[in-house]
Amino acid sequence: MPEHFDLERIGRGLPVADTIARLPGLLTGRRTLVVQAPPGTGKTTLVPPALANHVDGKVLVTAPRRVAVRAAARRLAHLDGSRLGERVGFTVRGEHHPGSLVEFMTPGVLLRRLMSDPELGGVAAVAVDEVHERQLDTDLVLGMLLELVQLREDLTVTAMSATLDVDKFATLMDAPVLETAAVTHPLTVRYRPHPGRAGCTREFLDHLAAQAVGHGDSVLVFVPGVREVEYVMSRIPGALPLHGSLSPKEQDAALTPGDRPRVIVATSIAESSLTVPGVRVVVDSGLSRVPRRDATRDMTGLVTVSAAQSTVDQRAGRAGREGPGTVIRAYTQADYQQLRPHITPEIATSDLTQAALTLAVWGTPRGVGLPLADTPPAPALDAAETVLRGVGAVGADGEATRLGRQLAAMPVDPRLGRALVECGPAAAPVVAVLADSPRGDIARASAPAREVQRLRRLVKGGSGESDPGVITALAFPGRVSRRVGEEYLLASGTRAVLPGDLGLTGAEWLAVAEVTRSGGTSREGRAGATIRAAARLSEEQARQVVGETSEILATVADGKVRGRRVVRLGAIELSSTPVQVPPEEAAAALAASVAREGLDMFRFSDAARNLRDRLAYLHQQLGDPWPDVESADPMRWLGPELGRIARGTSIRGVDMYPALQRLLPWPEAARLDELAPERLRVPSGNRHRVDYSTGRPVVSVKLQECFGLSASPECAGMPVLFHLLSPAGRPLAVTDDLASFWSGPYTQVRAEMRGRYPRHPWPEDPWTAPATARTKKKS
Repeated sequence: MPEHFDLERIGRGLPVADTIARLPGLLTGRRTLVVQAPPGTGKTTLVPPALANHVDGKVLVTAPRRVAVRAAARRLAHLDGSRLGERVGFTVRGEHHPGSLVEFMTPGVLLRRLMSDPELGGVAAVAVDEVHERQLDTDLVLGMLLELVQLREDLTVTAMSATLDVDKFATLMDAPVLETAAVTHPLTVRYRPHPGRAGCTREFLDHLAAQAVGHGDSVLVFVPGVREVEYVMSRIPGALPLHGSLSPKEQDAALTPGDRPRVIVATSIAESSLTVPGVRVVVDSGLSRVPRRDATRDMTGLVTVSAAQSTVDQRAGRAGREGPGTVIRAYTQADYQQLRPHITPEIATSDLTQAALTLAVWGTPRGVGLPLADTPPAPALDAAETVLRGVGAVGADGEATRLGRQLAAMPVDPRLGRALVECGPAAAPVVAVLADSPRGDIARASAPAREVQRLRRLVKGGSGESDPGVITALAFPGRVSRRVGEEYLLASGTRAVLPGDLGLTGAEWLAVAEVTRSGGTSREGRAGATIRAAARLSEEQARQVVGETSEILATVADGKVRGRRVVRLGAIELSSTPVQVPPEEAAAALAASVAREGLDMFRFSDAARNLRDRLAYLHQQLGDPWPDVESADPMRWLGPELGRIARGTSIRGVDMYPALQRLLPWPEAARLDELAPERLRVPSGNRHRVDYSTGRPVVSVKLQECFGLSASPECAGMPVLFHLLSPAGRPLAVTDDLASFWSGPYTQVRAEMRGRYPRHPWPEDPWTAPATARTKKKS
């Protein structure tokens, strides 16, 4: 058999065959390329052998799903006329057929290969297919390959996309674009909406099933998940499933054309990665199931959302590949127009624990410096690193540890890998169940024997622990939970309900494997969560796995410090007993109360309150070094007072004036009376208190005491606001511009007041009249 592929034979009838001859020219002097070709044009079939003919070495090809990997490898081997595993092969979890020239694999397989062989020895080119789907592993693989291509002058990297939105990748890769136009037949689009779509109800699924029958042509029905596939199939006799959880034989049944029209009910797996022959009708739910991370409650799961426009357009294209087709959309045209244009990248919404470990092992913790299509969100990375530090996979510096490198090489989540390493081969049956989106009681579930054996071969030694609850708790210690009333409180602080059909009713303790958001709320009013899979656990086992903590909590009540010793497993309180609080801890508790509740928990004398207001005013006007009293560290300036309270003195008996004096900045404090005087001398000779509580200096004074004062004095640059009072102490005017007051409003005040208070002076000329606080002498 010749070394090169016969591209003419392989590409016969494929639209990409008309453009593939441009590939060598586009790669001349370059090592990156973007291929844009709509689904069904043959890019997955023809680009890999074209690359193999162009480079000197093996070509690796990634596809997001195992079923697509198998199908692509088998199709290329068939068209090449070679036996699978000779020139063309594939590698997926648990199955390996090497191939000497082209090898298909999932991105996860290539990630682990890069971990063990960062230079990809013997590989001359890598084609990353379906980059438009924005799956997390695909984004990581592409970023790592783009870094590797800078180090290896003999490596070629190609990204293949089924959508027209390729500019992002062309810019990222600094690559030319090999574009193939879509060759499709006319499509008739019909809109058949149903009100149950919002919740993907059974009535909506019944509606989808009804739209799929009676066409006389093969029909492809798109639903969001496996559960929906099974339900719709139950409503259509003879329908075939197509999703990633099927065996290769079951998947082949849906991909093999038959003599009669068929109905295939599929998840997103059939959008672009696979060719489903014979289809002339597509029934589209308009829904997708995507991963979402709930950062508040540390939950990650699949949620059902409206699909992107690019996604539903790809689905529609399935109906027009072999002839005129029909697309039935179970939503309105207005719904279609409001769909977001493109898929949201998984890196922006998913749990990044596995990704963060991969990045650390690659030598780019948190992805810093790696050419990624989108930057991972910092909060999700922080949460991932917390998990990885907890299992010992990364150090404080974010670098991968020896254990971390071992976990990265395992084809399971690092948390499951940690449980497998710690327990040894005996944990393999449970870990295999946990790795496959379990439901119900973990102790009653089972995994394929082949997968269990594969996991057993990954580790040696260990504790020999095989209890499902302990293994689940080791993998997810934050999900160890205790029954509290009708709910379960997880060690992470989340509250969740336990459905009655899981077979775990009445369990006091659970190790939760799967918990998802639910539509309602808990009794405490928190957003609800539902336990989907768990195993029974004893309290002793929970204590051993999670590790209990004991702390003395001090609170302030009625001016006194009260304490209790609390033993917890994370957020789960095991016991609480009253104890005497040591003075140091009591002082710290008081400081925390002050920081939380503010200074009003203390009683302020007039002098202390005035100094507090003056300091606050100077901080507002001048900033540093004048302190912000309300946010200052209580332990820094209240230490002696807190110590006395901790030793039994009532909080009400504490004089706050000396404490506030400690906050005075030196040497600036020498100007306190100049910048914010406690009292202000007026023309009558009296000294009146300045009130700073409103955020500006205010002096309340009888009008007669201010005769001759033409301008308001300033405190730290702000004019004093005078409240001018009648002889009886009632307000007559409020002003910070005395000159304007004497020149205008005073005349009206004088006319109204001189008859009411004849023994007090009301001169026509307040500018020259002597200021006084006294009355006139009797005549």
